[in-house]
Amino acid sequence: MAEHFDALLLLSFGGPEGPEQVMPFLEQVTRGRGIPPERLASVAEHYLHFGGVSPINGINRALIEEIRAQLAGRGEDLPVYFGNRNSDPFIEDTVAAMAADGVSRVAVFSTSAWGGYSGCTQYQEDIARARESVGPGAPELVKLRQYFDHPLLVEMFGDGIAQAAATLPAELRDEARLVFTAHSIPIRAVDRCGPGLYPRQVGYSSALVAAAAGYTDFDQVWQSRSGPPQVPWLEPDIADHLCALADSGTKAVIVCPIGFVADHIEVIWDLDSELAEQARTLGVAMARATTPNAQPRYARLVLDLLDEKREGREPARVVGRQPVPGYG
Repeated sequence: MAEHFDALLLLSFGGPEGPEQVMPFLEQVTRGRGIPPERLASVAEHYLHFGGVSPINGINRALIEEIRAQLAGRGEDLPVYFGNRNSDPFIEDTVAAMAADGVSRVAVFSTSAWGGYSGCTQYQEDIARARESVGPGAPELVKLRQYFDHPLLVEMFGDGIAQAAATLPAELRDEARLVFTAHSIPIRAVDRCGPGLYPRQVGYSSALVAAAAGYTDFDQVWQSRSGPPQVPWLEPDIADHLCALADSGTKAVIVCPIGFVADHIEVIWDLDSELAEQARTLGVAMARATTPNAQPRYARLVLDLLDEKREGREPARVVGRQPVPGYG
Protein backbone atom coordinates (compact mmCIF):
# COMPACT_ATOMS: atom_id res chain seq x y z
CA MET A 1 0.00 0.00 0.00
CA ALA A 2 1.37 3.41 -0.99
CA GLU A 3 2.16 5.86 1.80
CA HIS A 4 2.69 9.62 1.95
CA PHE A 5 5.45 11.43 3.84
CA ASP A 6 6.08 15.14 4.08
CA ALA A 7 9.64 14.87 5.47
CA LEU A 8 12.58 12.51 5.82
CA LEU A 9 14.58 12.12 9.04
CA LEU A 10 18.11 10.73 9.11
CA LEU A 11 18.47 9.22 12.58
CA SER A 12 21.93 8.25 13.79
CA PHE A 13 24.02 7.36 16.81
CA GLY A 14 25.78 10.68 17.34
CA GLY A 15 29.27 11.63 18.42
CA PRO A 16 31.23 14.42 20.09
CA GLU A 17 32.35 17.46 18.11
CA GLY A 18 34.89 18.85 20.57
CA PRO A 19 36.98 17.74 23.57
CA GLU A 20 34.46 19.11 26.06
CA GLN A 21 31.74 16.88 24.57
CA VAL A 22 33.63 13.58 24.81
CA MET A 23 32.83 12.49 28.37
CA PRO A 24 29.19 13.70 28.32
CA PHE A 25 28.73 11.76 25.08
CA LEU A 26 30.26 8.57 26.51
CA GLU A 27 28.20 8.88 29.68
CA GLN A 28 25.07 9.29 27.57
CA VAL A 29 25.93 6.21 25.50
CA THR A 30 26.70 3.98 28.48
CA ARG A 31 24.12 5.20 30.99
CA GLY A 32 22.81 2.28 33.05
CA ARG A 33 25.19 -0.28 31.53
CA GLY A 34 27.70 -0.55 34.35
CA ILE A 35 30.71 0.44 32.26
CA PRO A 36 33.71 1.00 34.58
CA PRO A 37 34.92 4.64 34.74
CA GLU A 38 38.41 3.55 33.71
CA ARG A 39 36.97 2.05 30.52
CA LEU A 40 35.23 5.35 29.70
CA ALA A 41 38.48 7.22 30.31
CA SER A 42 40.28 4.82 27.99
CA VAL A 43 37.72 5.24 25.22
CA ALA A 44 37.78 9.02 25.71
CA GLU A 45 41.46 8.97 24.76
CA HIS A 46 40.52 7.49 21.39
CA TYR A 47 38.31 10.51 20.66
CA LEU A 48 40.83 12.98 22.07
CA HIS A 49 43.45 11.54 19.71
CA PHE A 50 41.30 13.09 16.95
CA GLY A 51 40.77 16.39 18.74
CA GLY A 52 37.65 15.15 20.52
CA VAL A 53 35.75 15.02 17.23
CA SER A 54 34.01 11.94 15.89
CA PRO A 55 33.71 11.97 12.10
CA ILE A 56 30.18 10.58 12.16
CA ASN A 57 28.23 13.85 12.38
CA GLY A 58 30.18 15.43 9.54
CA ILE A 59 29.68 12.34 7.41
CA ASN A 60 25.96 12.34 8.13
CA ARG A 61 25.64 16.02 7.23
CA ALA A 62 27.43 15.32 3.95
CA LEU A 63 25.09 12.39 3.31
CA ILE A 64 22.08 14.61 3.98
CA GLU A 65 23.37 17.16 1.48
CA GLU A 66 23.77 14.40 -1.10
CA ILE A 67 20.23 13.18 -0.40
CA ARG A 68 18.91 16.72 -0.81
CA ALA A 69 20.81 17.12 -4.08
CA GLN A 70 19.38 13.88 -5.45
CA LEU A 71 15.87 14.85 -4.35
CA ALA A 72 16.28 18.20 -6.10
CA GLY A 73 17.51 16.38 -9.20
CA ARG A 74 14.24 14.44 -9.16
CA GLY A 75 12.24 17.63 -8.79
CA GLU A 76 11.25 16.88 -5.19
CA ASP A 77 11.19 19.46 -2.44
CA LEU A 78 11.11 17.06 0.51
CA PRO A 79 12.57 18.44 3.76
CA VAL A 80 15.38 16.32 5.23
CA TYR A 81 16.06 16.54 8.98
CA PHE A 82 18.90 15.20 11.15
CA GLY A 83 18.62 13.71 14.63
CA ASN A 84 20.86 11.68 16.96
CA ARG A 85 20.39 9.31 19.86
CA ASN A 86 23.40 10.42 21.88
CA SER A 87 24.48 13.91 20.82
CA ASP A 88 23.30 17.18 19.35
CA PRO A 89 21.08 17.41 17.37
CA PHE A 90 19.15 15.12 19.71
CA ILE A 91 16.13 13.43 18.18
CA GLU A 92 13.82 15.03 20.75
CA ASP A 93 14.87 18.49 19.57
CA THR A 94 14.56 17.51 15.92
CA VAL A 95 11.04 16.13 16.38
CA ALA A 96 10.09 19.35 18.19
CA ALA A 97 11.47 21.35 15.25
CA MET A 98 9.49 19.25 12.78
CA ALA A 99 6.32 19.81 14.79
CA ALA A 100 6.98 23.55 14.78
CA ASP A 101 7.44 23.38 11.00
CA GLY A 102 4.04 21.76 10.59
CA VAL A 103 5.39 18.36 9.52
CA SER A 104 2.82 15.59 10.09
CA ARG A 105 4.28 12.32 8.76
CA VAL A 106 7.97 11.45 8.55
CA ALA A 107 9.93 8.58 7.03
CA VAL A 108 12.86 7.70 9.31
CA PHE A 109 16.11 6.31 7.94
CA SER A 110 18.48 5.05 10.62
CA THR A 111 22.18 4.66 9.92
CA SER A 112 22.18 1.06 11.11
CA ALA A 113 21.59 -1.65 8.55
CA TRP A 114 20.80 -4.26 11.18
CA GLY A 115 18.11 -5.74 13.34
CA GLY A 116 18.63 -6.50 17.00
CA TYR A 117 18.21 -4.19 19.95
CA SER A 118 20.84 -1.46 19.54
CA GLY A 119 20.66 -1.46 15.74
CA CYS A 120 16.88 -1.33 15.37
CA THR A 121 14.66 -1.66 18.44
CA GLN A 122 16.48 1.05 20.36
CA TYR A 123 15.90 3.46 17.48
CA GLN A 124 12.21 2.63 17.67
CA GLU A 125 12.37 3.47 21.37
CA ASP A 126 14.17 6.73 20.53
CA ILE A 127 11.34 7.61 18.15
CA ALA A 128 8.64 6.83 20.72
CA ARG A 129 10.44 8.80 23.44
CA ALA A 130 10.89 11.82 21.18
CA ARG A 131 7.22 11.85 20.17
CA GLU A 132 6.18 11.55 23.80
CA SER A 133 8.43 14.46 24.77
CA VAL A 134 6.84 16.68 22.11
CA GLY A 135 3.30 15.67 22.96
CA PRO A 136 0.08 15.65 20.91
CA GLY A 137 1.53 17.85 18.15
CA ALA A 138 4.35 15.43 17.35
CA PRO A 139 4.46 14.11 13.78
CA GLU A 140 4.02 10.43 13.06
CA LEU A 141 7.42 8.80 12.50
CA VAL A 142 7.69 5.64 10.38
CA LYS A 143 11.02 3.82 10.44
CA LEU A 144 12.22 2.47 7.09
CA ARG A 145 13.31 -1.15 6.86
CA GLN A 146 16.64 -2.78 7.65
CA TYR A 147 18.89 -2.83 4.60
CA PHE A 148 21.74 -5.25 5.29
CA ASP A 149 20.91 -7.09 2.04
CA HIS A 150 20.17 -4.09 -0.19
CA PRO A 151 21.96 -4.34 -3.57
CA LEU A 152 23.61 -0.93 -3.20
CA LEU A 153 25.01 -1.74 0.26
CA VAL A 154 26.42 -5.02 -1.04
CA GLU A 155 27.85 -3.21 -4.06
CA MET A 156 29.53 -0.46 -2.02
CA PHE A 157 31.23 -2.86 0.37
CA GLY A 158 32.18 -5.18 -2.50
CA ASP A 159 33.82 -2.31 -4.36
CA GLY A 160 35.57 -1.28 -1.15
CA ILE A 161 37.11 -4.73 -0.86
CA ALA A 162 38.36 -4.62 -4.45
CA GLN A 163 39.89 -1.19 -3.88
CA ALA A 164 41.54 -2.35 -0.65
CA ALA A 165 42.98 -5.44 -2.34
CA ALA A 166 44.53 -3.24 -5.01
CA THR A 167 46.60 -1.43 -2.37
CA LEU A 168 48.32 -4.63 -1.21
CA PRO A 169 51.64 -5.73 -2.72
CA ALA A 170 50.88 -7.56 -5.97
CA GLU A 171 52.49 -10.77 -4.77
CA LEU A 172 50.19 -10.92 -1.73
CA ARG A 173 46.80 -10.06 -3.24
CA ASP A 174 45.75 -13.55 -4.26
CA GLU A 175 46.56 -15.05 -0.86
CA ALA A 176 45.15 -12.23 1.29
CA ARG A 177 42.58 -13.40 3.82
CA LEU A 178 39.24 -11.57 3.73
CA VAL A 179 38.00 -10.71 7.22
CA PHE A 180 34.63 -9.10 7.95
CA THR A 181 34.23 -7.29 11.26
CA ALA A 182 31.23 -5.84 13.10
CA HIS A 183 30.60 -4.41 16.55
CA SER A 184 30.41 -7.13 19.17
CA ILE A 185 27.48 -7.35 21.58
CA PRO A 186 27.02 -9.26 24.85
CA ILE A 187 26.00 -12.89 24.41
CA ARG A 188 22.97 -12.26 26.62
CA ALA A 189 21.73 -9.67 24.08
CA VAL A 190 22.06 -11.92 21.03
CA ASP A 191 18.53 -13.35 21.26
CA ARG A 192 16.85 -10.22 22.59
CA CYS A 193 15.06 -9.40 19.33
CA GLY A 194 14.86 -12.87 17.78
CA PRO A 195 17.15 -15.90 17.86
CA GLY A 196 20.61 -14.70 16.88
CA LEU A 197 19.14 -12.05 14.58
CA TYR A 198 22.02 -9.57 14.58
CA PRO A 199 24.91 -12.04 14.10
CA ARG A 200 22.90 -13.96 11.49
CA GLN A 201 22.22 -10.79 9.52
CA VAL A 202 25.87 -9.74 9.73
CA GLY A 203 27.06 -13.16 8.59
CA TYR A 204 24.53 -13.21 5.76
CA SER A 205 25.52 -9.74 4.57
CA SER A 206 29.20 -10.69 4.76
CA ALA A 207 28.52 -13.70 2.54
CA LEU A 208 26.68 -11.52 0.01
CA VAL A 209 29.50 -8.98 -0.09
CA ALA A 210 32.20 -11.64 -0.31
CA ALA A 211 30.44 -13.21 -3.29
CA ALA A 212 30.04 -9.81 -4.96
CA ALA A 213 33.77 -9.20 -4.52
CA GLY A 214 34.65 -12.61 -5.96
CA TYR A 215 35.59 -14.44 -2.76
CA THR A 216 34.41 -17.92 -1.83
CA ASP A 217 35.92 -17.97 1.65
CA PHE A 218 36.11 -15.41 4.45
CA ASP A 219 36.18 -14.98 8.22
CA GLN A 220 33.53 -13.28 10.38
CA VAL A 221 34.88 -11.63 13.52
CA TRP A 222 33.85 -8.98 16.05
CA GLN A 223 35.38 -5.90 17.60
CA SER A 224 35.13 -3.03 20.07
CA ARG A 225 33.65 -4.91 23.01
CA SER A 226 33.20 -3.01 26.26
CA GLY A 227 31.74 -3.65 29.69
CA PRO A 228 33.00 -5.85 32.52
CA PRO A 229 35.58 -8.39 31.32
CA GLN A 230 33.70 -11.27 32.95
CA VAL A 231 30.66 -10.70 30.71
CA PRO A 232 30.94 -12.80 27.52
CA TRP A 233 30.55 -11.05 24.15
CA LEU A 234 30.46 -12.29 20.57
CA GLU A 235 33.80 -13.74 19.50
CA PRO A 236 36.34 -14.13 18.01
CA ASP A 237 37.72 -10.68 18.60
CA ILE A 238 39.47 -9.27 15.56
CA ALA A 239 42.75 -8.69 17.40
CA ASP A 240 42.87 -12.29 18.61
CA HIS A 241 41.92 -13.51 15.15
CA LEU A 242 44.71 -11.51 13.53
CA CYS A 243 47.22 -13.17 15.86
CA ALA A 244 45.83 -16.58 14.94
CA LEU A 245 46.08 -15.78 11.23
CA ALA A 246 49.68 -14.64 11.63
CA ASP A 247 50.52 -17.81 13.56
CA SER A 248 49.06 -19.88 10.71
CA GLY A 249 51.30 -18.15 8.17
CA THR A 250 48.90 -15.61 6.69
CA LYS A 251 50.87 -12.74 5.13
CA ALA A 252 48.07 -10.33 4.19
CA VAL A 253 44.52 -9.51 5.26
CA ILE A 254 41.73 -7.40 3.83
CA VAL A 255 39.53 -6.06 6.62
CA CYS A 256 35.97 -5.10 5.72
CA PRO A 257 34.11 -3.22 8.50
CA ILE A 258 30.76 -4.64 7.40
CA GLY A 259 29.07 -3.59 10.64
CA PHE A 260 29.71 0.13 10.08
CA VAL A 261 28.13 2.24 7.35
CA ALA A 262 30.43 5.14 8.20
CA ASP A 263 33.87 5.79 9.67
CA HIS A 264 33.03 5.71 13.36
CA ILE A 265 35.80 5.95 15.94
CA GLU A 266 35.58 2.14 16.06
CA VAL A 267 36.81 2.17 12.46
CA ILE A 268 39.41 4.93 12.43
CA TRP A 269 40.85 4.05 15.87
CA ASP A 270 40.18 0.37 16.51
CA LEU A 271 41.02 -0.68 12.94
CA ASP A 272 43.08 2.04 11.25
CA SER A 273 45.21 2.70 14.33
CA GLU A 274 45.27 -0.22 16.79
CA LEU A 275 44.73 -3.13 14.42
CA ALA A 276 47.00 -1.66 11.75
CA GLU A 277 49.80 -1.30 14.32
CA GLN A 278 49.24 -4.88 15.46
CA ALA A 279 49.44 -6.06 11.84
CA ARG A 280 52.75 -4.24 11.35
CA THR A 281 54.13 -5.84 14.51
CA LEU A 282 53.05 -9.28 13.30
CA GLY A 283 54.45 -8.72 9.83
CA VAL A 284 51.02 -8.98 8.18
CA ALA A 285 50.11 -6.62 5.35
CA MET A 286 46.69 -5.11 6.04
CA ALA A 287 44.26 -3.21 3.83
CA ARG A 288 40.97 -1.82 5.12
CA ALA A 289 37.91 -1.59 2.86
CA THR A 290 36.03 1.70 2.79
CA THR A 291 32.60 2.19 4.34
CA PRO A 292 29.67 3.81 2.49
CA ASN A 293 30.10 7.14 4.36
CA ALA A 294 28.46 9.79 2.16
CA GLN A 295 28.81 8.11 -1.22
CA PRO A 296 26.17 9.06 -3.79
CA ARG A 297 25.19 5.38 -3.91
CA TYR A 298 24.41 5.48 -0.20
CA ALA A 299 22.09 8.45 -0.75
CA ARG A 300 20.48 6.47 -3.58
CA LEU A 301 19.96 3.59 -1.15
CA VAL A 302 18.20 5.91 1.30
CA LEU A 303 15.89 7.22 -1.40
CA ASP A 304 15.23 3.71 -2.69
CA LEU A 305 14.05 2.66 0.77
CA LEU A 306 11.87 5.77 0.88
CA ASP A 307 10.41 5.00 -2.55
CA GLU A 308 9.75 1.38 -1.56
CA LYS A 309 7.66 2.61 1.35
CA ARG A 310 5.91 5.39 -0.55
CA GLU A 311 5.05 3.21 -3.53
CA GLY A 312 4.28 0.03 -1.60
CA ARG A 313 6.63 -2.01 -3.80
CA GLU A 314 8.63 -5.10 -3.05
CA PRO A 315 11.96 -4.46 -1.29
CA ALA A 316 15.15 -4.66 -3.34
CA ARG A 317 17.28 -7.43 -1.87
CA VAL A 318 20.27 -9.54 -2.83
CA VAL A 319 19.30 -13.13 -2.10
CA GLY A 320 21.95 -15.55 -0.90
CA ARG A 321 21.90 -19.22 -0.07
CA GLN A 322 20.54 -18.84 3.45
CA PRO A 323 18.08 -15.92 3.75
CA VAL A 324 17.60 -14.47 7.21
CA PRO A 325 13.96 -14.68 8.32
CA GLY A 326 12.18 -12.38 10.70
CA TYR A 327 13.31 -8.95 9.60
CA GLY A 328 11.68 -5.97 7.93
